[in-house]
Amino acid sequence: MRLLMTGFMPFPGVDVNPTQLPIRYFQDETVALPKGVQLIPEVLPTAFEAAELRIRHLIREEQPDAVLCLGVAQKREAINIERIAHNWDEAIIPDMDGVQLSGQKIVSDAPEMYYSTLPIERMMAILLAADIPAVFSDDAGRYVCNHVFYCARHEIDQLGRNMPCGFVHVPGLAGMGEFPGWEIERLLDGVKCCVEAIGGA
Repeated sequence: MRLLMTGFMPFPGVDVNPTQLPIRYFQDETVALPKGVQLIPEVLPTAFEAAELRIRHLIREEQPDAVLCLGVAQKREAINIERIAHNWDEAIIPDMDGVQLSGQKIVSDAPEMYYSTLPIERMMAILLAADIPAVFSDDAGRYVCNHVFYCARHEIDQLGRNMPCGFVHVPGLAGMGEFPGWEIERLLDGVKCCVEAIGGA
């Protein structure tokens, strides 16, 4: 299985984006992956247009077997397995390019939402079995995270591919803001569980 896994660059209010760290970690060829999993790691710009263009390009050109997008939600205290991507941008802060989209559809004449097609029940079971806090979420926000989630699902839908695709929010890093956050080791363990679940599905 060729798994496209994406994280994000920093953005206003987040100087270090923890989703870059699993990408760098898995880029190390000495890191063991679940049997049969080949990772395509990518850090996306935290910018609406640039991230959309990049994720669509990667899906078309790399032709992965599954897509796992990661984003940070500073206030959340558990891994959030997102179930729904909404066709709407409503940013309260600008992206890294200074663009602040507010109150508009991502794709006109497209579904109001797409559902995650990842093995989310299996992901949840493996996370909880590893004693890693995790919950399901139906709100991926309306910032670049949701935008990328929606665009990835829409691209796959337009290509007519039967490709598992979804989004996971992780907490912020400990000591990097006003919220408690997680140590990097715990965050990496959580992402490893998600990769294991997808690879074994």
